[in-house]
Amino acid sequence: MLTCVIRYEIDPTRPELFHEYAQNWGQAIPRCGADLIGYFAPHEGSSTLAYGIYNIPSLADYEAYRARLKLDPLGRRNYDFARAEGFIRREDRTFLKLASAPHGGAT
Repeated sequence: MLTCVIRYEIDPTRPELFHEYAQNWGQAIPRCGADLIGYFAPHEGSSTLAYGIYNIPSLADYEAYRARLKLDPLGRRNYDFARAEGFIRREDRTFLKLASAPHGGAT
């Protein structure tokens, strides 16, 4: 299992647009095959950093998921919405593997 962490740099004067964007992905991402952990908006500290986090079985599954997302009507609208409004200044993806499992076991 891979965890995709998307780090966003967003416009701090327009946080409501990122919230709308996140809500849309909250519907489209699970429908297209990824296990969405969530989208996280700034609360305290930096007002420009936000994150989207989801699990996907493999990079091959990621490629198939991305293809479905691009065909999804809400997914397409959300891509266009972000591009048209310009509230995302930068977006970086990192794929991570869980290294600390099992959790809570005796040493």
